[in-house]
Amino acid sequence: MNYFNYFTEVEEHFRRARNSGMFMMSPLDWVLVESWKDAGIPLGAVLKGIDRSFEKYHAAKRRRFSTVNSVAYCSQEVLGAAREMAHGDTAIQQSASAGFEPAALATFFTERAGQLRQAARAGGLPEDLLGGMAGTLEGLAEQAEGGELGDLEDVERKLTVLDDRLFAAATVALSEDQLLQVGRELDAELKPYRRRMTAEQLGSLKQTYVRRKTFELLALPRLSLFHMG
Repeated sequence: MNYFNYFTEVEEHFRRARNSGMFMMSPLDWVLVESWKDAGIPLGAVLKGIDRSFEKYHAAKRRRFSTVNSVAYCSQEVLGAAREMAHGDTAIQQSASAGFEPAALATFFTERAGQLRQAARAGGLPEDLLGGMAGTLEGLAEQAEGGELGDLEDVERKLTVLDDRLFAAATVALSEDQLLQVGRELDAELKPYRRRMTAEQLGSLKQTYVRRKTFELLALPRLSLFHMG
């Protein structure tokens, strides 16, 4: 499945199921769909989950929402469809059902901290920056283990700040050849979709793609909770 095709198929299918004019996924929706793709959830499971979500929405006598405005509304049905399609594939099942339990959070923070310390030893990015971020994540791991982590939205905001700082440092660290490589790959992937997408959609895709490729090229971890799994 082409990287961009997965996203555009989900967005178009959701728009048709929503059946209420124009719709563009929010940045949060993009990250959520990316997490499904990274977890190995088949596109078919995502589309089936969207259909089921809207079937239940229309069947409900009392609707909590006047209009469904986010792909996140379909999350539970998508994960359920993924489990059904896995047919014993425990890797997909575990990725799909992963939650924000304290033990899982502690493991996530500890693993990410270790990856940052490894990147610091490899060089290329400021060691003090990576070490400081690793220390922050280790502190979060201790809080999670002790049940003292607090509001996850606050934690996610802190992680977003760290992720942005890491991306800024990583962008500076990329070589000219790497930057050209990312640009060429981006142009090649986007070419079939430019006529069917708005400028805002293209901008969101470019940002998501460039950030992802930058982290991959420098072997850096993503720090948002949306990348658990």
